[in-house]
Amino acid sequence: MSTVKETVDVEVPVHTAYNQWTQFEEFPKFMEGVEKVTQLDDQHNRWTTKIGGVRREFDTEIIDQLPDDRIAWRTTTGDTQQKGLVSFQRLDETHTRVELVMDIEPSGVAEKAADMSGTIERRVKGDMRRFKDYIEHRGAESGAWRGRIKPG
Repeated sequence: MSTVKETVDVEVPVHTAYNQWTQFEEFPKFMEGVEKVTQLDDQHNRWTTKIGGVRREFDTEIIDQLPDDRIAWRTTTGDTQQKGLVSFQRLDETHTRVELVMDIEPSGVAEKAADMSGTIERRVKGDMRRFKDYIEHRGAESGAWRGRIKPG
């Protein structure tokens, strides 16, 4: 299993950065290789990705969510095995640090090669830069879900 960690500082208040991250169906707008995310309910999403020419579908479950602080998830179905945590730290009234940590278990030959070559890490870094550009350009979130999901 590989761990990827990336941090970006965004020029929006913490609630704006957090609220935008809860809009999972908009992830294809800034995440490379993510074709579609369908939110099934407050805790579950279905993902369609295409990485290295390989299309995968998998489901994720949010296992911990605290508004303006963190969202943690894990995969529940499909060949893709991952878990992750995105956290939000208020720097001041108009700046937020967003940190993403993901544990990824590459499943196929293409994914293992992408992991070994650093492609997955570069993609995550690019996704975080694109999130920064996306939210700063918008200046406001496109929606929000402020519910609490407790672990266990």
